[in-house]
Amino acid sequence: MATTPHDPDMAEPCSTCDRETPHAVRVEILTESSQPENAAFSREPYRVSECQVCGTTTKIRMNNA
Repeated sequence: MATTPHDPDMAEPCSTCDRETPHAVRVEILTESSQPENAAFSREPYRVSECQVCGTTTKIRMNNA
């Protein structure tokens, strides 16, 4: 299976710019609990998208279980 080069900037709609703009997209594991004793059990994957024009960052939880 061949691989192709990946462009790190994806075009997505931006609510601040009110148009489609290039975005840097990544996945982050974020801790949802503010209680230190529960932090290890409250880590969830989030899709983080940052507009490369205005800098607006959007985080969307990927696991809605």
